[in-house]
Amino acid sequence: MKPIDLAAFVEELARVSGEAILPFFRTAMHAADKSQGGAFDPVTEADRAAEVAMRRLIGRDFPGHGIVGEEFDDVAPGSEFVWVLDPIDGTKSFISGMPTWGTLIGLTHNGAAVYGMMRQPFTRETFVGDGRSATWRGPGLNGQQIERRLHKRACASLSDAVLMTTHPSLLVEDTLIPFRRVEEQVRLSRYGGDCYSYCMLAAGHVDLVIESGLKPFDIVALIPIVEGAGGIITDWSGGPAVNGGAIIASGDERVHEQALALLAQG
Repeated sequence: MKPIDLAAFVEELARVSGEAILPFFRTAMHAADKSQGGAFDPVTEADRAAEVAMRRLIGRDFPGHGIVGEEFDDVAPGSEFVWVLDPIDGTKSFISGMPTWGTLIGLTHNGAAVYGMMRQPFTRETFVGDGRSATWRGPGLNGQQIERRLHKRACASLSDAVLMTTHPSLLVEDTLIPFRRVEEQVRLSRYGGDCYSYCMLAAGHVDLVIESGLKPFDIVALIPIVEGAGGIITDWSGGPAVNGGAIIASGDERVHEQALALLAQG
């Protein structure tokens, strides 16, 4: 990898994506349906414009790197370094005027997620991690940006846990029943949030996030943030989460193991 300030480059990617997205937020824009007759899967001009802007910068500075994004075809996905992009994770929230969406920018090295950022340009929040540490930056009471380290919280039992998922209707195939089995055991279950749910877990406000049917661009950027905050993120078999699919993130290993055991019952 050519010598760069990785954090500064990812900041630049986030900046150009935010400049492309914000003019569309809470406007009367049109959302197309990508589902081809299935469940509503919206895409907007903002999604496409932001991904184009990020791809242009990556191609300029790192022409040998691969790119995997939600809106356009993959470029050299088998490369040593691959950028994994989701310009608006939470498009349904975006078109509903809700701020629980974010831009996901992830980087893999030989298939492992090594750096990730979630940027919410409307709230001016940034969550970033490298698997070893994670930080949040956002506006303080005086309007100035502040920064703090992210730390997951301890939670020994499912009965004490707060669980989040984007929505049960998005759980695919035969994953709803196992999810409900875990949901019945937790203290509180909340829906919505998309990428924000994982960031709230990293910040110590949520104990579990359980989802299925995810693509790599939905999760790669979030892995280094969760792990950097001391959390755990795997697929439902306990394997790597980098390829997406059925995913579980936990702040505490004890809750992770309890939830995995329930999910494994099928």
